[in-house]
Amino acid sequence: APQVQPFLPQWLAHPKLVKKRIKDNLVPIGDVPGIHPWLLKKLKMNGIESFFPVQAEVIPAILQSASNGYLLGQGGYRPKDVCVSAPTGSGKTLAFVIPIVQVLLDRVVCQVRALVVLPTKELAQQVSKVFNVYTDGTSLKVVLITGQKAFAKEQEMLVQKKVTGYCSLADIIVATPGRLTDHISQTPGFSLAQLRFLVIDEADRMIDDMHQNCLNQIVKAAFQAGNDSGSNMLFQRTKPGPLTAASSCSPQIPLQKLLFSATLTQDPEKLQQLDLFQPHLFTSVYSEQKALGDGPETEQDPNSKYTLPEELSQLYIPCDLNSKPLILLHFMLTMKFTRVLCFTNSREASHRLFLLIQAFGGVPVAEFSSRLSPSERQRTMKEFEQGKIQLLISTDATARGIDVKEVNYVINYDVPQYIRTYVHRVGRTARAGKGGVAFSLVLRIQERRFLRMLRDAGVQDIQRQSVKGNSLKPLVQQYEEALCKLEKTVK
Repeated sequence: APQVQPFLPQWLAHPKLVKKRIKDNLVPIGDVPGIHPWLLKKLKMNGIESFFPVQAEVIPAILQSASNGYLLGQGGYRPKDVCVSAPTGSGKTLAFVIPIVQVLLDRVVCQVRALVVLPTKELAQQVSKVFNVYTDGTSLKVVLITGQKAFAKEQEMLVQKKVTGYCSLADIIVATPGRLTDHISQTPGFSLAQLRFLVIDEADRMIDDMHQNCLNQIVKAAFQAGNDSGSNMLFQRTKPGPLTAASSCSPQIPLQKLLFSATLTQDPEKLQQLDLFQPHLFTSVYSEQKALGDGPETEQDPNSKYTLPEELSQLYIPCDLNSKPLILLHFMLTMKFTRVLCFTNSREASHRLFLLIQAFGGVPVAEFSSRLSPSERQRTMKEFEQGKIQLLISTDATARGIDVKEVNYVINYDVPQYIRTYVHRVGRTARAGKGGVAFSLVLRIQERRFLRMLRDAGVQDIQRQSVKGNSLKPLVQQYEEALCKLEKTVK
């Protein structure tokens, strides 16, 4: 049967294509319209003479949408949300830092007006550094919230209690999801009622099941009735709805979402959850042949099928979140698996899983992540190859391209988001003609997408296997004790 093309909304089907070749398409900063002279000077001081293609397209678009100041959209209309899909290293950060700083330059009262959410502490730190460079010399305050400081310390950085009520100490907040939702729910006087820009960087990771809730909470907080002692009643925000006489008589600060990602999902259903308003998509991720005839830059045909090692057996196990660690322990302790390489989707997840298995005991385990110095990584690798370590827990970043000798099993503890990551991971076993097994622990809500991802890539022979609850029962009590132990060490 012919493949049915999923229906793409207009904005996804006809994005604004951004040139890929950065070097050949630099735009002198003075040629990008609308940038504040003060910021141009700042850019030059930082050695930036030209913008990358993404920056040259996106900066004016964001500035344009705030051309009447940040309190109103153009012509009183709500500004369009913006989605940017461009590879890592194409300059996405500056593409939102510059316009946000510029739009907020003339603000009078300090309120949280820009919020940037990133999946990891490292990324958040990086982004806040860039904001600090460009707000230096202005009265704008940037606050970084990643849980690296004590919660109370962060609270002091965010709000100050005065006789008249609370006042904000931040104009721009750069945060990771967990810590941010804690402040939304637990910090008195922390208000997003004046939020004008919500930037979601690495959006594909943020849209995943885990963080979806965080985004909902931000939006809810942004549209909450102001509890700031009535002074701001004028700028009460109601959830955007149809334009009525009543809704148009009080100006509304628009909330604009800016999504950035190296691989923005094309899945309309997922994007639907973000509730985007007339979004405008900029992308440099496209196959050049379709777009421009046979250009010099052609992509691999997306339909080319992946090849997996001949001797590899692939299995997947539908499970729920709570049974994942138990299944892993069952493999190691009951089934006595040896030389297992286990993948998680983030550094935090791999560290936590490592601590948990360690607390449980009985499994020679190590973690392999960017937390370790290169020499520690080499030592760990050697111990794994010698068989001193039976379970190695790793992130993709660390495992890119490493050749680990003698891996018997690959376990996808977290399902990879992209087929290339899957192929990459399972290819760590069954190397050089030896046999190997790859297990994927798939949450029930991920099952359909996971199987579709494999099917679309022509990966046929994966088998469903179930682990019976009875075989996990003997582990439960010790597991719960290990959890308690872990909570204590984490605190």
